[in-house]
Amino acid sequence: MSPEMSMQEFVNDPDTVDFMIREGAYLTRYAESHPYVRIGPSLMGNYAIAHVNRNYMDQIERDFGVLSLSTFATVLGLLDRSNLEAAGIAAVQNQPYLNLRGEGVLLAFIDTGIDYTNTAFQYEDGTSRIQFLWDQSASSGTPPDRFYIGAEYTQQQINEALLADDPYSVVPQRDTVGHGTFLASVAASRESGQYIGAAPEAELIVVKLKQARLFYYEQYLIPSEQKNAFESTSLVMGLEYIYTKARELDRPVSICIGIGTNFGGHDGTSMFEHYLGDISARVGVCLCTAAGNESTAQHHMQGSVSNAEGRDDIEIRVGENGGNIFLTIWNRGSDRFSVSLKSPTGELVGRVPAKIGSRFQTTLILERATISIEYFFPVDGSGAQNTRIKITNATPGVWTITMHGDIILNGTYHAWLPLTGFIDPDIVFLRPSPNYTVVNPGTTIGVITCGAYNSQNNSLYPPSSWGPTRSEINAPDLVAPGVNVGGIYPTGYGTMSGTSVSAAITAGACALMLQWGITDRRDNFLNTYRIKSYLIRGCTRDQNVTYPDYRWGYGKLNLYETFNLMRET
Repeated sequence: MSPEMSMQEFVNDPDTVDFMIREGAYLTRYAESHPYVRIGPSLMGNYAIAHVNRNYMDQIERDFGVLSLSTFATVLGLLDRSNLEAAGIAAVQNQPYLNLRGEGVLLAFIDTGIDYTNTAFQYEDGTSRIQFLWDQSASSGTPPDRFYIGAEYTQQQINEALLADDPYSVVPQRDTVGHGTFLASVAASRESGQYIGAAPEAELIVVKLKQARLFYYEQYLIPSEQKNAFESTSLVMGLEYIYTKARELDRPVSICIGIGTNFGGHDGTSMFEHYLGDISARVGVCLCTAAGNESTAQHHMQGSVSNAEGRDDIEIRVGENGGNIFLTIWNRGSDRFSVSLKSPTGELVGRVPAKIGSRFQTTLILERATISIEYFFPVDGSGAQNTRIKITNATPGVWTITMHGDIILNGTYHAWLPLTGFIDPDIVFLRPSPNYTVVNPGTTIGVITCGAYNSQNNSLYPPSSWGPTRSEINAPDLVAPGVNVGGIYPTGYGTMSGTSVSAAITAGACALMLQWGITDRRDNFLNTYRIKSYLIRGCTRDQNVTYPDYRWGYGKLNLYETFNLMRET
């Protein structure tokens, strides 16, 4: 790191890595005594984004110890795979005494960007409904205040672009994936023919996430061809940006997060989830997340060891093309486990003692595979133990990881493989469980976590993730339409299935509630918690299901029934 580098140059250097940490005297002293660490923006007054050259990350890990597990970013991916009537939204839009269409409310999306040239996001006079657009991936332009990456565009600049012969010469942001554009259209498209979003008069704030840095691709063994991988630090900065802009505009904001990850403890206790919980509790903010599409992916298993002399096997099948395995195992802080390993050819890695912060690495003699085993305990926020096992160049066949009980009071453990798209599809558990498959940040305490169902036949969308969280809190909270939902891509009209679509529909419904409560001054203290309670009470429920249910939550979103019940209170 050159001392002559400006903060912006340093942050945008390809060898710089972001991480998140709680603010306080320790951080200040650490940065003063370690000049290779630079402190970035403060978040909610409690957290900060820090930056360091990747060559110092091993030193950071040694200095922070177990805390580094919650400090380093996780990596998230996309969760995609006549619905407004089914969700009770169309009835609310058309109810003359409610007349709710999102006026005076902001809808925000942190995703792959937006096709700002599409008329779905414009007023009838051709001007943009997008108040602010932050393209974190931009290599040139002016970043927002307090941040050092990407380019920020205002509504005025977007309007100038829409008048230009070549809009992208003025505002060069494009949604080349289409995921963000689609979710925004489901939640906020203005009426066009027979198509309309849930909150067609809401204005928008959009954050286009930058691709995760190479360091995190290497850390989590993410395939290089997977381009839609995003750091949790980028998501957090996007949330901070949205919250700041909403306060500047003095508007309530409904935020849609349609991305997720299997990395993390799935218990709501990580620093990343604490930040989301803090922001969701703010008045005038509603935060909707997707539950994930992992219940049929065979990426989770649960096991148990009965006593300190006991053992249990985790079996992972690797397809004929081989691949890389990143396995995370979590257990309660009352227990301590150690592991051994056997390859498909029978080569053994003996029981590796569980020592705090230890890292064991070896290359098998008869195979090309390299094995890495790390233990982290007690993990910050929960006191749990996390065991990470990486197998690079895994041989086809069945790999067996044996869990050995060192100290056992509870005995239960959970293991996760990475999110679909972050691992070869032919690498799966032989004893998978569909429970505990809600992804992070859907496991955050306080957010509204949305599963998906088929509104045509009232069946659950098969991949929709099942709860509970590892802290045994019920999730998802509810389900919304998420199968073959119509929307708009940069290329035109199309459909999408998945819980990210359900989250977008729910975020649109929450925008209407924010209009009713805050803009129209019927409930000046609405936030995520209060809106969640209202929505849960109005859910449509099946008499043959006991609620809350780990698949259906508290039932199917029904905004009209929510308002019906609110009349009675």
